[in-house]
Amino acid sequence: MATSSSESSTKIADSSVTNGRRPLSLRAGALALLLSTMWAGNPVANKAGLEDAGPLRLGYLRFILGAIVVLIYAIATRQSFRVLRHEWVPLGLLGLLFTVQLAFMNIGQDFTTAGHAVVVTTTFPLWAAVFAHFVVPGDRMSRSRTFGTMIAYGGVVAVFYKGFADSSSDFLIGDLLLLGSAILLGGRQVLLSQLGQGIEQHKLLMAQSIFGIVTFIIASLIFEGDEAFVVTTKLVIALFYTGVLIAGLGFIGQTWLLKRYLPSRVTVISLSQPIFGVLLSWWILGEPIGGELYVGAVLVVAGSALAQRRSDPKTTSPEPAGDASR
Repeated sequence: MATSSSESSTKIADSSVTNGRRPLSLRAGALALLLSTMWAGNPVANKAGLEDAGPLRLGYLRFILGAIVVLIYAIATRQSFRVLRHEWVPLGLLGLLFTVQLAFMNIGQDFTTAGHAVVVTTTFPLWAAVFAHFVVPGDRMSRSRTFGTMIAYGGVVAVFYKGFADSSSDFLIGDLLLLGSAILLGGRQVLLSQLGQGIEQHKLLMAQSIFGIVTFIIASLIFEGDEAFVVTTKLVIALFYTGVLIAGLGFIGQTWLLKRYLPSRVTVISLSQPIFGVLLSWWILGEPIGGELYVGAVLVVAGSALAQRRSDPKTTSPEPAGDASR
């Protein structure tokens, strides 16, 4: 018995050393919720921007603006831009994963409905939790956390069940591509969290931006070369939101959370995005709100709270003094 207790204590100690990430604090959870609200407005801004620019051109302009924000952040915090020899491969893998995931998402959305896209894409926190269970110390899926995550996702399905049920099976290709995108996105969130333990945040963000910019510029020249490009006030506002706020500040905030907190706890908050998305569509675009929104909101809040429960406080390391989340 003593030996077993000693081995357990050693494992806990090793986990604390190798895994500085922990469950969300109250302030970190508030930041995650704020970022989720911001991301909920991303489709609305994209829809407005697409009236004046093609999706590929809108994509690389967004990433250019995001990269500028990251550069300003890195310079202001006096970060080094030198990429060490052992960092090239993981940064390249991250950039490739980012590009493939976006390609699956953009192509898949052309083959399916908006309702399908929201329901399928928002499964990424579930996949992030699965990946984290196997690769992140101290981030295992307990029964209560699994149950809470499924309840929260049930709220997403409740919001969009009408559009999902009324569609035919012709959207299977798009749904499968979006499912692949969601799986890759979940994996990318965990990879960001893992790489963030040894690679500076701005390098991770720049790797994604560079791959995204190069890929989308090439694709835009091939497929959108002859399309007109009109600079309007609506397009500028859309690019500011999707580029500066989301691809810039939003990405900085998300990678900051993933570096310091358990990735499954961070990503489960993202299940609230469809709720905020419907509210923003009602507020900005005047789209109607059905009673299913209230059911979905209750399920998402209850499930997310259950998924954040600390089932075994001994397995989590204490928050360091002076942490910004306090």
